[in-house]
Amino acid sequence: MYTVIPRAFSSNWVFINGGDSHSSKRFKKSPIGPLSFVLTGNNKRFSSSCLNPVSSSSPIHPNESQAAEKESVLILMRHGESMWNEKNLFTGCVDVPLTSKGVDEAIEAGKRIRNLPLDIIYTSALIRAQMTTMLALTQHHCMKDPVIMHHETEQARIWTHIYSEDTKKQTIPVIEAWQLNERMYGELQGFNKQETAEKYGKEQVHNWRRSYHVRPPNGESLEMCLGRAVTFFKEHIEPLLWSGKHVMVVAHANSLRSIIMYLDKLTSRQVINLELSTGVPMLYIHREGNFFRRGSPIGSSEAGAYAYTESLALYRQQLD
Repeated sequence: MYTVIPRAFSSNWVFINGGDSHSSKRFKKSPIGPLSFVLTGNNKRFSSSCLNPVSSSSPIHPNESQAAEKESVLILMRHGESMWNEKNLFTGCVDVPLTSKGVDEAIEAGKRIRNLPLDIIYTSALIRAQMTTMLALTQHHCMKDPVIMHHETEQARIWTHIYSEDTKKQTIPVIEAWQLNERMYGELQGFNKQETAEKYGKEQVHNWRRSYHVRPPNGESLEMCLGRAVTFFKEHIEPLLWSGKHVMVVAHANSLRSIIMYLDKLTSRQVINLELSTGVPMLYIHREGNFFRRGSPIGSSEAGAYAYTESLALYRQQLD
């Protein structure tokens, strides 16, 4: 029922109700897990264990031959706990901030990714994802300033332009995208989930929340959410990964489930059983058009892996 993963790779997404995926099957085949290269303290120890690649139907990149040798990092992160998560309310696209627990989760997430390379951040247009992004980046080793890029209009682009090249080098661009917003829950937004289940029945509410095709009243189905989120990922984020850029996406349960469905080639039956924890980063390696799932980087208080591939190991050494 549950996938057992070594401690340094706690996946923090769980398939319930007997859910299964090709990725979870691969974890079960290896007692070592997906770790490719490990740095322990100041000593290097290498392990050749590696997952089979998870292929995606990537768009053909114009410079695919040159990009084939490049390896890039993709970090996916659900926002920290929001005020309506705490109150067990349907949130959807209602723009509510983090709780104090959510703030702590975002800071801890930043510690988990502090030694991973980052070039650009994508986040939703909702404040809980943006707060998580900014708080997480306060912990990153590069100490660069996250700057939200305002390109809504030509005037916004001009007014927010950074003219100092030296200052620009000390920033990480943060791109807002409404396509990464949470699934819109329609007329359920603002209602308590437990009370809604008591009113309409648990089975009906389960279908609204977990069915791939069924829409809540005047809301989006997961299929509709996937349509916008994955299209945006293919058009804007995947080409950056092909070029060797390292990208983090901070978004929401359903927009991220949609992207993971694409990356891991999950079926519509598998993805409805996928649960994502708040404030926990998930690491993928993109190489030669394939996505390798690496679970979650270790927490700040845990001993264990510092790197997941040879290039990341070398990058980590340069930080010391």
